[in-house]
Amino acid sequence: MVAALCLLPNVSYAQSQKKAEKTSSAFFGEGSEDAANAAEQPDSLKKKERVKRPLESYHFDDTTRSRRIIVWNIDRSTNHINVIDIDTMQTGFQIQYPNLREEVGDAWLGNIGAAAYPISYFRRTTNTKHSFSNPYDAYNVDVDDVRFFNVKKPHTRLEYFMAGQTARLEEDFAVTHAQNVTPEIGFNVDYRTRGTRGVYMWQNTRDKHLSLAASYTGKKYTVHAGYIYNNYIIRENGGLVDDRMVKDSLHNYDLSTTIPMKLSDARNRIRNNSYFLTQSIGIPFKRITDHDFTIGKYPALFIGHEFEYNRWWRKYTDTYAGCQYTNIIEDNARYNFYENWYINPLESRDSTFESSIENRVFIQFQPWNRDGAIGVIDAGVGVDVDKYYQFNLDQYLTGVRTDVNKVAYYVYGGVKGSVRKYFDWEADARIHPFGYKAGELSIGGRATASLYAKNKPISLGGYFRYERRKPSYWSENFYSNHFMWNNSFGFTDETKFGVSFDLPIAGFQAGFDQSVVANEIYYGTDYKPHQYKDAVSVSSLYLREDLTLKNFHLNHRVQVQWSTKQEVIPVPLVAAYLSYYFEFNVVKNVLKMQVGIDGRYNTKYYAKGYNPATGQFYNQRDTEVGNYVYLDAFITAKWKRMRILLKLQHFNQDLWGRREYFTVAHYPLNPRIFKIGISWMFYD
Repeated sequence: MVAALCLLPNVSYAQSQKKAEKTSSAFFGEGSEDAANAAEQPDSLKKKERVKRPLESYHFDDTTRSRRIIVWNIDRSTNHINVIDIDTMQTGFQIQYPNLREEVGDAWLGNIGAAAYPISYFRRTTNTKHSFSNPYDAYNVDVDDVRFFNVKKPHTRLEYFMAGQTARLEEDFAVTHAQNVTPEIGFNVDYRTRGTRGVYMWQNTRDKHLSLAASYTGKKYTVHAGYIYNNYIIRENGGLVDDRMVKDSLHNYDLSTTIPMKLSDARNRIRNNSYFLTQSIGIPFKRITDHDFTIGKYPALFIGHEFEYNRWWRKYTDTYAGCQYTNIIEDNARYNFYENWYINPLESRDSTFESSIENRVFIQFQPWNRDGAIGVIDAGVGVDVDKYYQFNLDQYLTGVRTDVNKVAYYVYGGVKGSVRKYFDWEADARIHPFGYKAGELSIGGRATASLYAKNKPISLGGYFRYERRKPSYWSENFYSNHFMWNNSFGFTDETKFGVSFDLPIAGFQAGFDQSVVANEIYYGTDYKPHQYKDAVSVSSLYLREDLTLKNFHLNHRVQVQWSTKQEVIPVPLVAAYLSYYFEFNVVKNVLKMQVGIDGRYNTKYYAKGYNPATGQFYNQRDTEVGNYVYLDAFITAKWKRMRILLKLQHFNQDLWGRREYFTVAHYPLNPRIFKIGISWMFYD
């Protein structure tokens, strides 16, 4: 009995030890060294660690923070970010060209990587910096486009598209990799190269884009930094010698590569390097505990700084012999593409260079809650130092390079807020009080009211903006072998306003936009910039309706536009993009397919032309473009994390009607071509 009583404490201890080992195994894994160590320590000696969320940052709410992948862009002027969705959708995957993804798309020279401009006036750029790159806005990567990632596991995506025979090969390759070092520190790489060997004579293009980005998003301190590289090499063929060589069946050529073009050795090269750094630190007005994962719900003050260096370079080359062409339809009449050869009568080597250094200091006041009725108040000051250089005759003779330096100062501010999920609003202003851009102004705002039916929003929004813009440097100063001008333009004044109605549950969206612009600057029929002194009014009605009838999807985008002065601001009366497809599961939750047709159309109007030497679109009045339906047939499939594309582009070529497939004067769209592509996402 005594021996049994003596053994009771040992039995009790063994049972408690076994229980501790069992508990430890649940956390560390059975048989592990950590499990054994944990079991040997009494509870009172164990270190109690706080369970931390993956990310502590005022930029993200709890719903966003719980995502496996968070992707966002930054606002360069304020302490705001824009959370975006990563592109994993099967719908729309068949639209590979970036210049065709927004609304009704762009007018472009017909091949991938070529110059383009939006058909919608309200999407056309008003950028006056490095304006010679504006025709490539659809492809350019700038700071606003750089993506930042926060991932729980390393994320990689590969894309590859190809079309045509080897001699005409079109390719598009992209890779993205994102990884986090800690929950707060992440980095990512985006690289894309695209181009074509050319379907028509002298049509080769190749562009490359790289962005390196890194971020730290802490509870109080945030920093975003990166590097951007854009590079274009474009063979410029000047368009058709005579449009009838494509339009008229009497002059049918066996191969598109045998159709005569106006230029045979002209090239444009454009290169951009950019570095940026944006950082801010938050000063909360309330003591933050270890259990507070964000200061977004407390009054706080943020102080930040933004730096950006941009360097743009463009070089245009040609020869006199390569600018001569013969129109065999008009009795072999011979023409010179350019009228003037100011510097060198045998060849052109025109260089333009622009660099800018932007420095901003800003503050952001968060009076109550970051998502409150008055969520944040922004204010800042900035200075831009711009440098311009172009090769001219004086420098050709003396060999001395002369740069032009411009300095601009500005102040800006804004306020934004929301009332729960039912109403949000914002207003902002930016003023240049002195310096190179003294008098430039931008002021505006927007508001959106939403109601909810079955947790789906019904939104009504509106916006207003007034801008007073100084002309771009290159619209006033340009000296090249073929064109020279020295202009003194006044400010452009533009007032825009609009309303929109959005009903996502029914796939319906409608918007009306109005602009009144005075002193508009445009490139005229002589390929040179001009300023129209009177006011021009542009109106737009945009409708979008996505219908779903069981497995059938009928998607419509239609835009109606009207310009009171087509010679200054040309727009088609009607432009449309329609996508009809049948969607079905081959294997449920494993393989889904879409089979359909995309169609594009716009009414006839005097679309813009394009001049390679200036690198700009100009308003021409020689030929109307449009009234042609351009159709693509496609099959897309989504197999787990892979998307697959099979596409017969422009399949209706020569099936009916005339060959009016132009969106820019004298530049035909590519003929029928078969395309395949994949996009594959990995989580390591």
